[in-house]
Amino acid sequence: MAVEERKNVELWAEATKRLVNYDITSGEDFNFMLSILERNTTIPILLLDSLGEIITDKNIEYALDRRMQVLQRELQKMKSENEPIIVDTGTEKQYLYYRSSVLLENLKYYPLVQFAIIFLFIMVAYLAFNSSRNAEQNQVWVGMSKETAHQLGTPISSLMAWVELLKMQNIDENLIQEFEKDTQRLQKITERFSKIGSVPELILTDVADAVRSTVEYLRTRSSGKVKYILDFDDKKNIEAPLNASLFSWVIENLCKNAIDAMNNSGTIQISIVEKGGQIVIDVADTGKGISKSYYKSVFQPGFTTKKRGWGLGLSLAKRIVENYHKGKIFLKQSEINKGTTFRIILQKG
Repeated sequence: MAVEERKNVELWAEATKRLVNYDITSGEDFNFMLSILERNTTIPILLLDSLGEIITDKNIEYALDRRMQVLQRELQKMKSENEPIIVDTGTEKQYLYYRSSVLLENLKYYPLVQFAIIFLFIMVAYLAFNSSRNAEQNQVWVGMSKETAHQLGTPISSLMAWVELLKMQNIDENLIQEFEKDTQRLQKITERFSKIGSVPELILTDVADAVRSTVEYLRTRSSGKVKYILDFDDKKNIEAPLNASLFSWVIENLCKNAIDAMNNSGTIQISIVEKGGQIVIDVADTGKGISKSYYKSVFQPGFTTKKRGWGLGLSLAKRIVENYHKGKIFLKQSEINKGTTFRIILQKG
């Protein structure tokens, strides 16, 4: 189109030249040449004399009081875009400047618009695919959880019956109590799995009490070399809307990960503070730490640095805190061979 426009301008220049030198005896059609000049309604044109003064203009809009300002600005654009066409009238050389029409200017951006539309379609398709894949993964999660809860039901019922039989025997009562605690723990785990995929009921709960009860259970079932420090006021109620069973699962997962990172020897410190309308819970350990290259992937399903395990603990913790409790959980800081701190932020009730 640019080539065709230049040909049209050259034709316009030739018509201008012939009109200047028109001889009625030549037999040339005056009206035809005039129509060539009038046919151009899109290409901006400036005709200059040999001294560089503007003789005429065409297809350039301007207010009469700003004519020369606009034409001089247009002339500079034309000089930067195209070489002038010389119109030799015989007595002097005139110079015809032009620039691309509005249509051609718009067509320059057409490929960009096409690429933008294609990119938009690709993005929409990707988001739709990603959403479908996430929905499918969620269904798998929910199905696995429900099936696990169902499968645990039968052996737990049998264990409860065995505990009742043991009570009738001459067996250490403290031992039976520990059996009961473990059986109750299994019931709680089953309850957790059964709640995945459904909206859990949130009840205004003392966060400190929920943390304390979880730690007390873990304390008797972890190495004596693991030291727990609870850094919060036992007498002060710090309440938030919680599902105690699921929230306990989060604290338990963080503590178990910390124990593994410390090789069953070190300190786990859990602090709880109130900041405005939020409750901030930090779980810090003195373990081997996490490399910065893993910071963004620690909450992804399947991520684990252990030889055993599926790498689902932190992923579940994130789902429970953010999806069910509308809070936040993230890796606050970590240093190799010094320890790691995870932070949970909950909204106060």
